[in-house]
Amino acid sequence: MRSRFAAPSTRLALAAVAAVAVTATATTTAAATTDHRSNAVRACATKDLSFKVSLKTQAGGYFLVTAKAKSGITCYLEGLFPAASFGSSADTEVAPAEHSVSERVTLSGSAAAYAGINPKTTNGDHGKQFDFLHLSVAGDEANAVTLTLPETATVDRPVATNWHADPADAVPFAN
Repeated sequence: MRSRFAAPSTRLALAAVAAVAVTATATTTAAATTDHRSNAVRACATKDLSFKVSLKTQAGGYFLVTAKAKSGITCYLEGLFPAASFGSSADTEVAPAEHSVSERVTLSGSAAAYAGINPKTTNGDHGKQFDFLHLSVAGDEANAVTLTLPETATVDRPVATNWHADPADAVPFAN
């Protein structure tokens, strides 16, 4: 009779040990998965970045946009041109100045990405005047930021380069 009473408590003890082992394994697996994901660099959203616009005289004049990740953020920009426009009409939206995708640029700390925007790719004196640039990461247009230009721009068929790690690669040469 004594063995009859021992058997259920032994089974209960084994079940408790098994439950602890399963829980520990699940926790370790979840932690490993979480750690793996936190080390992965994600795509930048517009809100992850701070932007600066400067005027450059090379190639007939253009605006150089510098993007940096905000403090504590590490993300990447695909080598595509930024979503940008000078106004709300379609004719002020920038078109790509490059016909292929550039290398991905990872931003963190002081690392920066650069895109060049030429506001006027036509000859002549016509165009619309603007003091602001609306800019976002491609695909995140709903969260665009408005940047003050260093000087008023005459806009007619604007183009932008892709994001580059080197500002020298972000010069939008006119064809």
